[in-house]
Amino acid sequence: MSAAATAVPAPKRLPLWLKATHGLGSIAYGVKDNGFSTFLLLFYNQVIGLDAGIVGAAIMIALIADAFVDPVIGELTDRTRSRWGRRLPWLYGAPIPLAIAWMLLWSPPEMSDTMTVAWLIGLAIVVRSLVSMCEVPSVAIVPELTADYDERTAVMRFRFLFGWGGGLVILLLAYGVFFGGAKGLVDPDGYFPYALAGALMMSGAVLVSAAGQHRRIAVSNLADVKPAASLAHIVRDMRDTLSNRAFLWLVFAALFGYVNQGITFSMNNYLLSFFWRFTQGEMIAYVFLLFGTMIAAFILVAPMSARLGKRDGAIVAGAIALLVNSGIYFAWIQGFFPGLPGKPSVAAMFALVFVSNTFSIILMILSSSMMADVVEASQSETGRRSEGLFFAGFFFMQKCATGIGIFAAGLILSFAAFPANAKPGEVGDAVLGNLAAGYALAILVIGTLGLLVMRKFPISRADHEARLALLDDAARAEPDATGAHP
Repeated sequence: MSAAATAVPAPKRLPLWLKATHGLGSIAYGVKDNGFSTFLLLFYNQVIGLDAGIVGAAIMIALIADAFVDPVIGELTDRTRSRWGRRLPWLYGAPIPLAIAWMLLWSPPEMSDTMTVAWLIGLAIVVRSLVSMCEVPSVAIVPELTADYDERTAVMRFRFLFGWGGGLVILLLAYGVFFGGAKGLVDPDGYFPYALAGALMMSGAVLVSAAGQHRRIAVSNLADVKPAASLAHIVRDMRDTLSNRAFLWLVFAALFGYVNQGITFSMNNYLLSFFWRFTQGEMIAYVFLLFGTMIAAFILVAPMSARLGKRDGAIVAGAIALLVNSGIYFAWIQGFFPGLPGKPSVAAMFALVFVSNTFSIILMILSSSMMADVVEASQSETGRRSEGLFFAGFFFMQKCATGIGIFAAGLILSFAAFPANAKPGEVGDAVLGNLAAGYALAILVIGTLGLLVMRKFPISRADHEARLALLDDAARAEPDATGAHP
């Protein structure tokens, strides 16, 4: 696509319907994240019977192996030519195979432990690759929809609203419907309807989102003829693009954050069931609490970004989330959390989680919006717009980091000597104390390192707006130019 075709548009607000329709597609990512980070370790450990450390390692291997596919997908979407443009063919083609692969992931046949691990790794790679074929082209549309510094954050918050909403809807169905029996989360019969509901939600959301945006983004680029490029040339372009300094600092910082997310999500059911000893009603209330944190983040992120800027707003939000989240478990270890020595206070836990999770989501929204601003920074250096490749690179990091986080969660469970086939209320305080200490220390240290790195991100509002002006001037002066910084 030529620079003339992607000239920087004048800043303006996008229609609300477009933001919502665009964000709808991220439901697939939320459902996938819920499955991989919240239930997959529990399912293959407590239901199928594999060792937690082995399952954590298998998921990490699958996620890291799959992550190498993402940059290829991103580059291919950037180079796709069709009568519907670069992104829509992917959004129409991937959802149905994704639904099928998702069902298979949660339905391993009876076989040896070795073959079960192989099944888990193989299907995990396929599922996550297909999710990338939906998510990478979808999120790559954001910098194409608007170049405005604040409007990109507004679009991203809709993506997070629907992404979290999709994950929480399937979580609500899990806690309230699929696993509402006496066996709870270890009921094998609950996982087929859980998988079926997830498959329908993922495929339906992506297809509806693509169809809803079709008229706006279906612009033929078949006439955008490019010279044939060798594999070596493509790899060199990818290397040059992904070596952008702002991109590298942001990805390095986000790496620590997504390791923490992998640890937190994969341990969440262990903590809620065994540590906090939630009843089914409290589990359902917890889901609504999490959705409330998404709404709070949706409201707070725009004024926070406007006041502090994206980078500093993300650092402040991350620091608050870290201190509160780790503080919950340090308070339990020291014995002064409300409700002790009996069952810890659910009200106090809910209040603290509301604060922690709200600011954690704000951190993630601002980080994603910062990634959109990297596009023009790279364009000024390379003369190419590579939205798909940048977001694919971001997902590459996220998958590796999430895999590492899930692996770390398995190690924390092994360190705590957490028993297999455990029942809530029957796990000793020594084990729970080790679980709390390992979790709190891990997230505090890892998260702090990430925030220190994020301070290096170089793009401010002024930098971004100055760069847009230069690119716009270049596009008007030389309509056929690449848009590179002179």
